[in-house]
Amino acid sequence: MSDVAGKVWTSDLNSRPGVRPDFDRSRTIRFYDTTLRDGEQTVGVVFSPQQKLEIAKKLDELGVGRIEAGFPKVSAEDGEAISLILGAGLTHSEVWGFARATRGDVEELVRLGLQASVIETPISDIKLKAYGISREEAVRRASDAVRYASQNGIRVAFFGVDGTRADLEFLQHIYSAAMDAGAKEIVLVDTIGVCTPEAAEFLVRWAKEWAGNDVPIHWHGHNDFGLATAIAIAAVRGGATWIQGTINGMGERAGNADIAEVALALQCLYDVPVEMKLEHIRVVSELVRRAGKYELEGWKPLIGDNLFLRESGAVASQFHIPEAIEPYAAELVGARRGIVLGKKSGLDSIRLKAKELGLDVPESQRAAVLEAVKRKGIANGGLVSDEELRAIVQSVADERSAG
Repeated sequence: MSDVAGKVWTSDLNSRPGVRPDFDRSRTIRFYDTTLRDGEQTVGVVFSPQQKLEIAKKLDELGVGRIEAGFPKVSAEDGEAISLILGAGLTHSEVWGFARATRGDVEELVRLGLQASVIETPISDIKLKAYGISREEAVRRASDAVRYASQNGIRVAFFGVDGTRADLEFLQHIYSAAMDAGAKEIVLVDTIGVCTPEAAEFLVRWAKEWAGNDVPIHWHGHNDFGLATAIAIAAVRGGATWIQGTINGMGERAGNADIAEVALALQCLYDVPVEMKLEHIRVVSELVRRAGKYELEGWKPLIGDNLFLRESGAVASQFHIPEAIEPYAAELVGARRGIVLGKKSGLDSIRLKAKELGLDVPESQRAAVLEAVKRKGIANGGLVSDEELRAIVQSVADERSAG
């Protein structure tokens, strides 16, 4: 858990009586990363076994409690990646697999030497119809697969696909059957991202009542309505101790919950302890983006390129007081603060940037430099580079000398 003392500047309204929500703050929330499995289901993304190994090592440094290393039955490359990761000697993270509720899937887990895995089966009537499986068959498959995995020394977290659209009585029945067969943990799953935060909190709290306090509850949610982080937080409030998600929020459709966003919000807004070293998140994010060959918006929380850069002159004038213009310190997430120049810059922007670059720009020349910077920014349709600024400063100085 990162030390946030003196690094977070949020609202006093958050802690007002009647506003501050009730969490069990005696327990630390941990994260189960599925970037290498669910994240790879992002359209167009393929990770090689070696890339998965590199990502797993960085996830280990990040402090992720568990890494879902792949779905070996459906991909020989995933099996290779799992073998590499198991042999890497990770110091913190447990290595988990993913399997359907079939004997063949579990046999592959056993062959690879995995000691823990999610085992899934559809449980909503919509999904059961799509797969052509009856409720009774789903229960039989789940029980048989979980029992076989448990008999082979694999710790199982049972994962009911599309659980938030399942009949609650049947959900309890099939999860109870999986636990009777040996499942030690349960995953509540919002496969299509259709749950509200309130519904997620209810579902977790309700499941905790019949599963018992000794059964860890995971939450697995997607971001189709842009609420994955809020929903994960609500699940924690309901009693979930594991949040499943991905780096950068990648995944099917609108993606999964972004585990770093969830960790930041829990820690900084709700004072809930988390197990994650957020100062490493930007390194991990960049590695995953490079491997997946995709880019993110500059304004994305935690990892966006724009978060600690200031172009606006009005904001640059406050740059010396970070808490005036930022909600938390850049160092908390391993970022650097900086001034960039463009159409919206002001005189303070010129002063600060010149100081950063070691340029001598007398106060009498700043207005002319600023005017030229604005023109250049408009012409570029974006920012003015450091080299362009140096050229502008030299040009203004030459004009003054000639005059």
